[in-house]
Amino acid sequence: MTSPPTPPHGQVPLRTVQVLGRGGAGSAAHVRSLTEGLVARGVRVTVCAPPEAEEAYGFTAAGARFVPVAPRMDPAGMTVLRGACWDADLVHAHGLRAGLRASMALRGLCGPRAGGSPAGGWGPVPLVITWHTKAHTEGARAGMVHLMERRVARAAAVVLGVCSDLVDRARERGARDARLAPVAVPRARPGHTADADRSPDKERAELGAMDRPLLLAVGRLDPSQGHDLLLDAAHAWCGLDPQPLLAIAGEGGQRAALQRRIDGERLPVQLLGRRDDVPELLAAADLVVLPSRWEARSLIAQEALRAGVPLVATDTGGTRELVGRAAALVRYGDAAALAHTVLDLLADPARRAALAAAGRAQAAGWPSENDTVAQVLSVYDELTQPPQAGLPV
Repeated sequence: MTSPPTPPHGQVPLRTVQVLGRGGAGSAAHVRSLTEGLVARGVRVTVCAPPEAEEAYGFTAAGARFVPVAPRMDPAGMTVLRGACWDADLVHAHGLRAGLRASMALRGLCGPRAGGSPAGGWGPVPLVITWHTKAHTEGARAGMVHLMERRVARAAAVVLGVCSDLVDRARERGARDARLAPVAVPRARPGHTADADRSPDKERAELGAMDRPLLLAVGRLDPSQGHDLLLDAAHAWCGLDPQPLLAIAGEGGQRAALQRRIDGERLPVQLLGRRDDVPELLAAADLVVLPSRWEARSLIAQEALRAGVPLVATDTGGTRELVGRAAALVRYGDAAALAHTVLDLLADPARRAALAAAGRAQAAGWPSENDTVAQVLSVYDELTQPPQAGLPV
């Protein structure tokens, strides 16, 4: 690994701490990408995250110092987190729970402004929080999450929302400064490349879909992802010949219940479990289906459009903002509309080809990883600049 650029003479490198909890793969991949980009620009990065995150995402390989911190808010974990933040110029938390833990760790903590410049003086360590998604809760727990969101939004100097829905939510919760900050899909890391031997035909053959349409869904197996709705829709093509096959990649607590439904209702659905060959699955699929209750900037939606695979998705959260007119959108909860849209597309190759081309064009306009890093770094600079002479602090 090459050394980061040396700052100009007399300047101390900006010191940042990135805090992760048990967030989804999207937030961890974003922090890995952000780390690499910040280090390349001479920023010192410490990543505080559960130990397994380092194994999965390689933050030290990207140039960061890694501090293992359990995601629980117990005294020992908070002490470790506070110790990692004590000399930081800025702390950036990713996700609601990570933001809450970071705000508690920073309570009463002051540090030198402007990367240690004497002209900057001392003051509270700024906290930036990126909201990647929102919690799906009901009843009393929903009230607790609401209070947590208020506390986190008000503790942050800046809240970055990856879609407009989250920016509006942060403002409703009392954020002083909430901004839209779309997150780019990180490129494949070195050593993680597509298997040249895994041709689309071979993938389809292994799934048993050589002479039938292949539908693909990717996501955690939990109620918020809408898989029950997808199984409801699958009844609409049970009687077709050839019968479309729905392959669902992902793991989660709902797996056993979904498998019971698949077996009991004799649905043409396979649960693939956790897969690390999603690009190969995409190349083999005729359609991608995203039935979620809510999404911000769905990774599989972005991957599908970039790969030129037609997408059918529920019109929720930030999905319309992300895909524009390059996907077929349906109302969440309407299994009949979902099934109708899927079957119409399977019967219309020209429409599928048009969506594939529109998807690639839409993806070309999304921010790159460099764009994402540049936007975040501009926020950091804004929060750590020393005050101009003669202006109140």
